[in-house]
Amino acid sequence: MTPAWLRPLVRAAREGRVSTPGRAVRNGGGQAAVLMALSGDARALTRPGDASVLLTHRAPTMRSHAGQVAFPGGRIDPGDADPVAAALREAWEETGLRSAEVTSLVTLPPTSVRASGSAVYPVLAYRHDPGRTYPASPEETDDVFEASLAELIDPAHRLTVGWRGWRGPAFRSNGYVVWGFTAALLSGLIDAAGWAVPWERDRVVELGEALASSRNNEM
Repeated sequence: MTPAWLRPLVRAAREGRVSTPGRAVRNGGGQAAVLMALSGDARALTRPGDASVLLTHRAPTMRSHAGQVAFPGGRIDPGDADPVAAALREAWEETGLRSAEVTSLVTLPPTSVRASGSAVYPVLAYRHDPGRTYPASPEETDDVFEASLAELIDPAHRLTVGWRGWRGPAFRSNGYVVWGFTAALLSGLIDAAGWAVPWERDRVVELGEALASSRNNEM
């Protein structure tokens, strides 16, 4: 059962009202899925104080997206029944998250990661029985953490970053800067759920400057 505090977000997702990066998916490109796993008091009627989202930090030695904060996820394999199965498998491989702990709520339409053009299916899910998570594949993911939704929503932790003419939303969490594809999805979820509060969207911080004071270890 979907907790009451998540129902407005699920409804918005099913009605196509969750903003995603919106980049065109290349024909013939790969397919991937990410798991946007939210947790929090199932009895709450409004967003509870313990609400959080599961995030990972990609090892700086990775060939792609090194040092970035991301949702658990990856390529859809031939043996995966659908994007949900792929997202759950990848989450298990990266974080030790057991599929029995998770209820899939809705799969958003595919969007594209700028670097690859692959079709990425964001899978919104609820962790109804959160267990221990950890860097299960440290060569790929060297940190796994629960990002507090209250902290992500706090204007003090939100910023807009810019790089070579591009700009997009970003968040500060656990010493990291969350930006790019992951931050765009998070921002879309927060807006669609009605959780957003006013913040300085028009104040742009140069991406390199933001990353220099973070734990990302990228660029």
